Amino acid sequence: MKVIVDAFGGDKAPLEVIKGCLLYREENSGVEVALVGDPERIRACAEENELDIKGLEIFPAEDVMAMDEDPGEIIKSKKNSSMAVGLRLVSEGKGDAFVTAGNSGAVTVGATMIVRRIKGIKRPAFAPIIPSVQGPFMLIDGGANVEVRPEMLRQFGIMGSVYMEKILHVEHPRVALANVGAEEHKGGPLQREAFALLRQTDLNFIGNIEARDIPAGNADVIVADGFAGNMIAKMYEGAAKEIMRKIKELFYTNLRTKAAALLVKKEMYGLKQYFDYNRYGGAVVMGVKKPVIKTHGSANDVAIAAAVRVASEFAGSGAIEKIEEEIGKWQEGGN
Repeated sequence: MKVIVDAFGGDKAPLEVIKGCLLYREENSGVEVALVGDPERIRACAEENELDIKGLEIFPAEDVMAMDEDPGEIIKSKKNSSMAVGLRLVSEGKGDAFVTAGNSGAVTVGATMIVRRIKGIKRPAFAPIIPSVQGPFMLIDGGANVEVRPEMLRQFGIMGSVYMEKILHVEHPRVALANVGAEEHKGGPLQREAFALLRQTDLNFIGNIEARDIPAGNADVIVADGFAGNMIAKMYEGAAKEIMRKIKELFYTNLRTKAAALLVKKEMYGLKQYFDYNRYGGAVVMGVKKPVIKTHGSANDVAIAAAVRVASEFAGSGAIEKIEEEIGKWQEGGN
Protein backbone atom coordinates (compact mmCIF):
# COMPACT_ATOMS: atom_id res chain seq x y z
CA MET A 1 0.00 0.00 0.00
CA LYS A 2 1.20 3.51 -0.83
CA VAL A 3 -0.06 6.80 0.65
CA ILE A 4 0.84 9.91 -1.34
CA VAL A 5 1.26 13.11 0.67
CA ASP A 6 1.17 16.69 -0.61
CA ALA A 7 4.54 18.06 0.53
CA PHE A 8 3.47 21.68 -0.02
CA GLY A 9 -0.04 21.68 1.42
CA GLY A 10 -0.61 23.74 4.57
CA ASP A 11 0.96 26.61 6.47
CA LYS A 12 3.91 24.60 7.82
CA ALA A 13 4.91 22.80 4.64
CA PRO A 14 7.19 21.24 3.69
CA LEU A 15 8.99 20.78 7.04
CA GLU A 16 6.10 19.50 9.17
CA VAL A 17 4.85 17.36 6.28
CA ILE A 18 8.23 15.67 5.91
CA LYS A 19 8.52 15.17 9.67
CA GLY A 20 5.01 13.74 9.81
CA CYS A 21 5.73 11.22 7.07
CA LEU A 22 8.92 10.13 8.81
CA LEU A 23 7.09 9.89 12.14
CA TYR A 24 4.47 7.62 10.60
CA ARG A 25 7.08 5.51 8.83
CA GLU A 26 8.95 4.91 12.10
CA GLU A 27 5.93 3.12 13.52
CA ASN A 28 4.42 1.57 10.38
CA SER A 29 6.87 -0.27 8.16
CA GLY A 30 4.16 -2.03 6.14
CA VAL A 31 2.85 1.13 4.44
CA GLU A 32 4.86 3.04 1.86
CA VAL A 33 4.71 6.84 2.09
CA ALA A 34 5.55 9.07 -0.88
CA LEU A 35 5.78 12.85 -1.20
CA VAL A 36 4.69 14.97 -4.14
CA GLY A 37 6.24 18.38 -4.81
CA ASP A 38 9.43 20.12 -5.88
CA PRO A 39 12.19 17.51 -5.25
CA GLU A 40 14.95 20.09 -4.80
CA ARG A 41 13.03 22.07 -2.19
CA ILE A 42 12.05 18.87 -0.34
CA ARG A 43 15.64 17.60 -0.22
CA ALA A 44 16.98 21.04 0.78
CA CYS A 45 14.46 21.28 3.64
CA ALA A 46 15.33 17.78 4.84
CA GLU A 47 19.06 18.46 4.71
CA GLU A 48 18.72 21.81 6.50
CA ASN A 49 16.79 20.15 9.33
CA GLU A 50 18.94 17.00 9.42
CA LEU A 51 16.10 14.69 8.38
CA ASP A 52 16.84 11.37 6.71
CA ILE A 53 14.41 10.96 3.81
CA LYS A 54 16.10 7.98 2.21
CA GLY A 55 13.42 5.58 1.04
CA LEU A 56 10.80 8.30 0.71
CA GLU A 57 9.74 8.36 -2.94
CA ILE A 58 9.26 11.85 -4.37
CA PHE A 59 6.88 12.51 -7.26
CA PRO A 60 7.82 15.80 -8.94
CA ALA A 61 5.34 18.68 -9.15
CA GLU A 62 6.42 22.12 -10.29
CA ASP A 63 3.70 24.28 -8.74
CA VAL A 64 1.86 24.87 -5.43
CA MET A 65 -1.85 25.43 -4.79
CA ALA A 66 -1.89 28.38 -2.38
CA MET A 67 -4.35 28.50 0.52
CA ASP A 68 -6.05 31.67 -0.76
CA GLU A 69 -6.37 30.72 -4.42
CA ASP A 70 -9.65 30.06 -6.20
CA PRO A 71 -10.44 26.33 -5.75
CA GLY A 72 -11.36 25.92 -9.41
CA GLU A 73 -7.80 26.71 -10.46
CA ILE A 74 -6.74 23.21 -9.41
CA ILE A 75 -8.06 21.93 -12.75
CA LYS A 76 -6.96 25.02 -14.69
CA SER A 77 -3.83 27.06 -14.00
CA LYS A 78 -2.80 24.85 -11.03
CA LYS A 79 -3.15 21.45 -12.68
CA ASN A 80 0.60 20.89 -12.15
CA SER A 81 0.50 21.79 -8.45
CA SER A 82 1.52 19.23 -5.83
CA MET A 83 -2.14 18.78 -4.82
CA ALA A 84 -3.39 18.20 -8.37
CA VAL A 85 -0.53 15.87 -9.26
CA GLY A 86 -1.05 13.86 -6.07
CA LEU A 87 -4.77 13.47 -6.73
CA ARG A 88 -4.03 12.44 -10.31
CA LEU A 89 -1.51 9.82 -9.19
CA VAL A 90 -4.09 8.26 -6.88
CA SER A 91 -6.75 8.37 -9.58
CA GLU A 92 -4.36 6.58 -11.96
CA GLY A 93 -3.67 3.83 -9.43
CA LYS A 94 -0.09 4.90 -8.65
CA GLY A 95 -1.07 5.40 -5.04
CA ASP A 96 -3.81 4.08 -2.78
CA ALA A 97 -4.69 7.25 -0.87
CA PHE A 98 -3.89 10.97 -0.78
CA VAL A 99 -3.24 13.33 2.14
CA THR A 100 -3.02 17.13 2.08
CA ALA A 101 -3.18 20.04 4.51
CA GLY A 102 -3.82 22.44 1.64
CA ASN A 103 -6.65 24.61 0.32
CA SER A 104 -9.97 23.06 1.46
CA GLY A 105 -11.99 24.21 -1.51
CA ALA A 106 -9.37 22.97 -3.93
CA VAL A 107 -9.35 19.56 -2.23
CA THR A 108 -13.12 19.31 -2.73
CA VAL A 109 -12.94 20.37 -6.39
CA GLY A 110 -9.90 18.18 -7.07
CA ALA A 111 -11.32 15.11 -5.36
CA THR A 112 -14.57 15.53 -7.29
CA MET A 113 -13.10 16.30 -10.72
CA ILE A 114 -9.87 14.28 -10.65
CA VAL A 115 -10.45 11.31 -8.35
CA ARG A 116 -14.18 11.36 -9.22
CA ARG A 117 -17.29 10.57 -7.21
CA ILE A 118 -18.48 7.09 -6.32
CA LYS A 119 -21.29 6.12 -8.67
CA GLY A 120 -24.57 7.51 -7.37
CA ILE A 121 -23.04 10.01 -4.93
CA LYS A 122 -24.45 13.48 -5.51
CA ARG A 123 -21.89 15.46 -3.49
CA PRO A 124 -18.69 14.53 -1.66
CA ALA A 125 -18.56 15.72 1.95
CA PHE A 126 -15.92 16.57 4.56
CA ALA A 127 -16.15 14.13 7.46
CA PRO A 128 -13.92 14.95 10.43
CA ILE A 129 -13.62 12.54 13.35
CA ILE A 130 -14.18 14.43 16.61
CA PRO A 131 -13.75 13.30 20.23
CA SER A 132 -16.69 13.11 22.66
CA VAL A 133 -17.13 11.88 26.22
CA GLN A 134 -18.06 8.39 24.98
CA GLY A 135 -15.55 8.20 22.13
CA PRO A 136 -14.98 9.64 18.66
CA PHE A 137 -17.85 10.44 16.30
CA MET A 138 -18.06 11.54 12.66
CA LEU A 139 -19.47 14.90 11.64
CA ILE A 140 -20.65 14.87 8.01
CA ASP A 141 -20.71 17.37 6.29
CA GLY A 142 -18.03 19.46 7.99
CA GLY A 143 -18.03 22.25 5.42
CA ALA A 144 -17.83 21.08 1.81
CA ASN A 145 -21.47 21.77 0.88
CA VAL A 146 -23.17 24.85 2.28
CA GLU A 147 -26.34 24.19 0.27
CA VAL A 148 -27.69 20.64 0.06
CA ARG A 149 -30.86 18.71 -0.69
CA PRO A 150 -32.52 16.20 1.67
CA GLU A 151 -31.38 13.17 -0.37
CA MET A 152 -27.77 14.33 0.02
CA LEU A 153 -28.13 14.27 3.80
CA ARG A 154 -29.41 10.71 3.52
CA GLN A 155 -26.30 9.80 1.52
CA PHE A 156 -24.13 11.48 4.16
CA GLY A 157 -25.75 9.30 6.81
CA ILE A 158 -25.15 6.14 4.80
CA MET A 159 -21.50 6.99 4.11
CA GLY A 160 -20.82 7.98 7.70
CA SER A 161 -22.37 4.79 9.05
CA VAL A 162 -20.27 2.60 6.74
CA TYR A 163 -17.07 4.44 7.72
CA MET A 164 -17.68 4.17 11.46
CA GLU A 165 -18.44 0.47 11.14
CA LYS A 166 -15.57 -0.43 8.81
CA ILE A 167 -12.76 1.78 10.13
CA LEU A 168 -13.61 2.52 13.77
CA HIS A 169 -15.40 -0.83 14.27
CA VAL A 170 -18.55 0.62 15.81
CA GLU A 171 -21.39 -1.89 15.63
CA HIS A 172 -24.69 -0.43 14.41
CA PRO A 173 -23.49 3.20 14.49
CA ARG A 174 -26.08 5.60 15.85
CA VAL A 175 -26.90 8.17 13.18
CA ALA A 176 -28.45 11.51 14.18
CA LEU A 177 -29.49 14.63 12.28
CA ALA A 178 -28.23 17.96 13.63
CA ASN A 179 -31.23 20.15 14.35
CA VAL A 180 -32.56 22.91 16.58
CA GLY A 181 -34.63 20.46 18.61
CA ALA A 182 -35.03 16.75 19.20
CA GLU A 183 -38.67 16.58 18.11
CA GLU A 184 -39.46 15.19 14.65
CA HIS A 185 -41.22 18.36 13.46
CA LYS A 186 -38.33 20.71 14.33
CA GLY A 187 -36.15 22.52 11.76
CA GLY A 188 -36.85 23.86 8.30
CA PRO A 189 -38.00 21.97 5.19
CA LEU A 190 -34.48 20.57 4.64
CA GLN A 191 -34.26 19.02 8.10
CA ARG A 192 -37.83 17.72 8.11
CA GLU A 193 -37.50 16.08 4.68
CA ALA A 194 -34.07 14.67 5.53
CA PHE A 195 -35.49 13.24 8.76
CA ALA A 196 -38.15 11.36 6.79
CA LEU A 197 -35.60 10.02 4.29
CA LEU A 198 -33.17 8.88 6.97
CA ARG A 199 -35.95 7.11 8.83
CA GLN A 200 -36.74 5.10 5.66
CA THR A 201 -33.24 3.60 5.57
CA ASP A 202 -31.99 0.57 7.47
CA LEU A 203 -29.53 2.80 9.33
CA ASN A 204 -29.60 2.94 13.11
CA PHE A 205 -31.20 6.39 12.85
CA ILE A 206 -31.95 7.79 16.29
CA GLY A 207 -33.55 11.05 15.17
CA ASN A 208 -32.61 14.67 15.69
CA ILE A 209 -29.81 15.83 17.96
CA GLU A 210 -29.25 19.28 19.44
CA ALA A 211 -25.77 20.77 19.45
CA ARG A 212 -25.55 20.68 23.26
CA ASP A 213 -25.92 16.87 23.23
CA ILE A 214 -23.16 16.23 20.69
CA PRO A 215 -20.19 16.43 23.13
CA ALA A 216 -21.87 13.84 25.36
CA GLY A 217 -21.38 11.25 22.62
CA ASN A 218 -25.07 10.57 22.08
CA ALA A 219 -24.49 9.62 18.42
CA ASP A 220 -21.71 8.07 16.32
CA VAL A 221 -22.54 9.94 13.12
CA ILE A 222 -23.85 13.51 13.08
CA VAL A 223 -25.44 14.45 9.74
CA ALA A 224 -25.56 18.14 8.82
CA ASP A 225 -25.40 20.50 5.89
CA GLY A 226 -21.93 21.98 5.39
CA PHE A 227 -22.80 25.37 6.91
CA ALA A 228 -24.17 23.97 10.17
CA GLY A 229 -21.51 21.24 10.27
CA ASN A 230 -18.65 23.69 9.90
CA MET A 231 -20.12 25.91 12.62
CA ILE A 232 -20.40 22.89 14.94
CA ALA A 233 -16.82 21.77 14.23
CA LYS A 234 -15.27 25.23 14.67
CA MET A 235 -17.24 26.00 17.83
CA TYR A 236 -16.35 22.57 19.25
CA GLU A 237 -12.66 23.09 18.53
CA GLY A 238 -12.64 26.65 19.90
CA ALA A 239 -14.55 25.77 23.06
CA ALA A 240 -12.22 22.84 23.86
CA LYS A 241 -9.16 25.04 23.33
CA GLU A 242 -10.47 27.84 25.55
CA ILE A 243 -11.61 25.48 28.32
CA MET A 244 -8.16 23.89 28.45
CA ARG A 245 -6.56 27.35 28.47
CA LYS A 246 -8.82 28.45 31.34
CA ILE A 247 -8.02 25.30 33.35
CA LYS A 248 -4.30 25.94 32.90
CA GLU A 249 -4.78 29.55 33.98
CA LEU A 250 -6.68 28.37 37.07
CA PHE A 251 -3.87 26.03 38.10
CA TYR A 252 -1.37 28.90 38.01
CA THR A 253 -3.43 31.21 40.24
CA ASN A 254 -1.42 30.72 43.46
CA LEU A 255 0.86 28.29 45.32
CA ARG A 256 -2.05 26.12 46.43
CA THR A 257 -3.40 25.64 42.89
CA LYS A 258 0.13 25.10 41.56
CA ALA A 259 0.61 22.31 44.10
CA ALA A 260 -2.72 20.79 43.02
CA ALA A 261 -1.60 20.98 39.40
CA LEU A 262 1.43 18.83 40.18
CA LEU A 263 -0.84 16.16 41.66
CA VAL A 264 -3.04 15.92 38.54
CA LYS A 265 -0.42 16.79 35.90
CA LYS A 266 -0.51 13.36 34.27
CA GLU A 267 -4.31 13.25 34.15
CA MET A 268 -4.53 16.78 32.74
CA TYR A 269 -2.02 15.95 30.04
CA GLY A 270 -4.09 12.91 29.12
CA LEU A 271 -7.22 15.06 28.89
CA LYS A 272 -5.43 17.58 26.68
CA GLN A 273 -4.22 14.80 24.39
CA TYR A 274 -7.71 13.32 24.17
CA PHE A 275 -9.16 16.58 22.84
CA ASP A 276 -6.17 17.43 20.61
CA TYR A 277 -7.49 17.53 17.03
CA ASN A 278 -4.00 16.71 15.72
CA ARG A 279 -4.49 13.10 16.89
CA TYR A 280 -7.56 12.50 14.74
CA GLY A 281 -6.13 13.03 11.25
CA GLY A 282 -8.38 15.76 9.89
CA ALA A 283 -11.36 15.15 7.61
CA VAL A 284 -12.01 12.34 5.18
CA VAL A 285 -13.46 13.48 1.86
CA MET A 286 -16.35 11.02 1.73
CA GLY A 287 -17.96 10.05 -1.55
CA VAL A 288 -14.98 9.78 -3.92
CA LYS A 289 -13.46 6.66 -5.46
CA LYS A 290 -10.18 6.71 -3.53
CA PRO A 291 -9.35 7.84 0.03
CA VAL A 292 -8.61 11.56 0.19
CA ILE A 293 -7.79 13.09 3.59
CA LYS A 294 -7.80 16.84 4.25
CA THR A 295 -6.01 17.69 7.47
CA HIS A 296 -5.76 21.11 9.12
CA GLY A 297 -3.94 23.93 7.33
CA SER A 298 -1.85 24.43 10.48
CA ALA A 299 -1.14 20.69 10.80
CA ASN A 300 2.06 19.70 12.59
CA ASP A 301 4.00 16.44 12.23
CA VAL A 302 1.65 14.61 14.61
CA ALA A 303 -1.39 15.64 12.57
CA ILE A 304 0.26 14.62 9.30
CA ALA A 305 1.22 11.22 10.72
CA ALA A 306 -2.36 10.75 11.98
CA ALA A 307 -3.75 11.67 8.56
CA VAL A 308 -1.47 9.12 6.85
CA ARG A 309 -2.67 6.49 9.34
CA VAL A 310 -6.32 7.32 8.61
CA ALA A 311 -5.62 7.20 4.85
CA SER A 312 -3.98 3.77 5.05
CA GLU A 313 -6.75 2.35 7.26
CA PHE A 314 -9.42 3.72 4.95
CA ALA A 315 -7.68 2.33 1.85
CA GLY A 316 -7.50 -1.16 3.31
CA SER A 317 -10.97 -1.31 4.84
CA GLY A 318 -13.22 -1.98 1.86
CA ALA A 319 -15.40 0.94 2.99
CA ILE A 320 -15.54 2.61 -0.42
CA GLU A 321 -16.82 -0.57 -2.04
CA LYS A 322 -19.40 -0.93 0.74
CA ILE A 323 -20.53 2.67 0.28
CA GLU A 324 -20.97 2.09 -3.45
CA GLU A 325 -23.02 -1.04 -2.70
CA GLU A 326 -25.27 0.73 -0.17
CA ILE A 327 -25.81 3.79 -2.37
CA GLY A 328 -26.53 1.46 -5.30
CA LYS A 329 -29.44 -0.08 -3.40
CA TRP A 330 -31.19 3.30 -3.33
CA GLN A 331 -30.36 4.02 -6.96
CA GLU A 332 -31.90 0.73 -8.02
CA GLY A 333 -34.96 1.50 -5.96
CA GLY A 334 -35.41 4.77 -7.80
CA ASN A 335 -34.87 6.99 -4.75
